[in-house]
Order: sequence, then structure tokens, then C-alpha cells
Amino acid sequence: MVWIPFWSKIEEAKPSASASDVAAKCPVDHSKFTKKSQGPAKCPVDHDMLDPTTNMPYNLSATNKVPGQKLDLPTERTLSSIPRGDKESAGVWEYPSPQQMLNAIVRKGHIDTPEADVPAMVDVHNFLNEGAWSEILKWEKKYMDESGKAPRLLKFTGRPNEPSPRARMLQLMGSIYPSKYGGPPPFDRHDWTVLRYNMTGEKKEVRYVIDYYSGPSEDGFPTFFLDVRPAFDSFESVRDRAELWSKSVWEKALGQGGRQE
Repeated sequence: MVWIPFWSKIEEAKPSASASDVAAKCPVDHSKFTKKSQGPAKCPVDHDMLDPTTNMPYNLSATNKVPGQKLDLPTERTLSSIPRGDKESAGVWEYPSPQQMLNAIVRKGHIDTPEADVPAMVDVHNFLNEGAWSEILKWEKKYMDESGKAPRLLKFTGRPNEPSPRARMLQLMGSIYPSKYGGPPPFDRHDWTVLRYNMTGEKKEVRYVIDYYSGPSEDGFPTFFLDVRPAFDSFESVRDRAELWSKSVWEKALGQGGRQE
């Protein structure tokens, strides 16, 4: 888990078979009450209109104001340092503009968000994403050294209402040993799918889980903790996490302990 201070102030059933002519029949004519099937049930969300790499609408406006908006928010987008997609020609991921951020927030039902706070929220969003990618690069370093190629971020999804197994475990430990493990749950969770290259140039998709925690403020400024690790989806990920854990234990045994990052 890495500690990240943010040094910018934030104002913050199948149908039954027909009965036999000989068999006894129910006296009620069920055909009067049965509606003809209109085909399989459909999801109310038009997934063709969602970007599968972000789970957000393709047409999320970058310039249109939301109803009742009073302030003019910037519409310019900022480039990240995170490579996008599976080809170099795809460039890097772009962060949302403050106007896009407000549009997305209102779309999710948070209509009372102060408009003046949105630019600072975008700064925090971008800052945390850069921190998360920096941690992923630490996990990916040995594979980068082997292949000579940097990983790329294929897609991501937010799962704020689905606590990770580790977050649930830490909350349980906190209820038993509050002095050592007590603390608030993560305020957000993301799953990022990263494209990794091996030494033969083959590609592999690796899922990372990121838990976002709020830390104590320092001189009025917020701080954050990011818990970034590969998901237990493959033998490589299990091995990588075991290696990091054993390295931490060994360093502590030698008196070189410190905060695990």
C-alpha cells in the first residue's frame, strides 16, 4: 500500500406440456390469463452506447452544460502518462475535462455537487490515477526488463459498491484489533486490465485491483492511500504477490523494515 499526499487544497421455467385429451383438465381456461412471450428480457442499458474500456457513454458531452448549471467550467482535456489500448498508435489515455466530470457526476445522480469544486475533483482524480499507474509499473518492472516493452492499460472499471476480498478482510481485522487494523473502508475500488508483454513478445492481459483510502489531513490538505496489486487470476500473479510478501518479511527480519509499498 502506498501513501500519497495531495498538495492541492480541495473545497470538498419452461412452459408446461399440453394436457392429454384423456387426462383430467383444470376447469380454469389459463389461456385467458397468459400473455404471449415478447422474446427474452433485455437489459435496460443500451450497451452499444457504452465504451467497453471505460463503461461510460461514448457521447458524454465535453462542452454541453447540465440543466441549471451556472458556472462555465473548462472543457479542455489533459493527457495522462498512461499508454492506451494494445497499439502504440492508440496513444495515451485522456483525462476528463471539468465539464465532462460534472456531466458524469450528474448522470450518476449526484445533482447537488458544487460546480466550483469540480476542477479540484478532476485534479484529485488525475493525481490518483497517475499514482496507481506508478504502482502498477513497480509490479510490472521485471516483465518490462525481460521483454523490453512497457505495459499498456487496456480498460478499467469502477466497482465502488463491490469491496475487494482484501478490503473486507482488513475491515474484519479492524473490528477484532482496532488499535492495529482499525480504519475506514476504501472510498472507491477500480479494476484495471493491463496488457503485459513477456520475453518472447507474446501479450497477456493482467487484472489489477486498486483500493482507494482516505488518509488523515496534513495541514489542511488531504492524503490518500492506494492499495494496488495484481488480482489472484493466474499463477504469475499469486507468485508475484508471494514474492513481495516474503521480501517484506525478510527485510523486517534483517531490521530493514518499513512501510510496504
